[in-house]
Amino acid sequence: MTEQQAQRLAAGCEQLGLNLNSEQLQKIRRYLENLLKWNQAYNLTAIRDPDDMVIKHLLDSLSIVPHIKGQNILDVGTGPGLPGVPASICDEHRQWTLIDSNGKKTRFLVQMKAELKLDNVTVIKGRIESVPNSQRYDTITSRAFASLEDFVSVCLPLLQEGGELLAMKGQIPHEEIELLKDQQLNIHIEPLKVPYLHEERHLIVVQRAQTE
Repeated sequence: MTEQQAQRLAAGCEQLGLNLNSEQLQKIRRYLENLLKWNQAYNLTAIRDPDDMVIKHLLDSLSIVPHIKGQNILDVGTGPGLPGVPASICDEHRQWTLIDSNGKKTRFLVQMKAELKLDNVTVIKGRIESVPNSQRYDTITSRAFASLEDFVSVCLPLLQEGGELLAMKGQIPHEEIELLKDQQLNIHIEPLKVPYLHEERHLIVVQRAQTE
């Protein structure tokens, strides 16, 4: 990562209201450098340009941190750790579980956990359907996992009472939201402002409707 890219990362974090110390910024920087290196051999992400990665991977992932609630967080279909790794570095007091079925990507995550000393991160290789319903999470995130309907159907049983599903989307997926209208859910949409990104980003927040 160049100094210019590092400065853009730091400035973007400030714009997002994230008060990161130098150690946290250095960990995020090392994560990106490793992602670039591993990507050459293992094709972990389609985005290859470091400038784009800073904006479309790191700052995009970090934009949801102010919206995360609770202590136990699950990142479904995390891929190479997005948003899970950057968010967990910012959220050192929360426990993050990152799950993906791709072995190359989870091997990368295990390496990052060790190298960056991410003691608050657990890596699981497997499908989300294999996680037992007895395991519950306060917030479950998804960046590129599936349709909203599929995300809700497989992850809602794993949600703690009062918890939230956070689906990261570009434009508002009106048709996907419409498919959920008959379920007892509260759904609201949070516009996300990702620094330096000139594209729409939205967070779809899903909760169980409160019953009397």
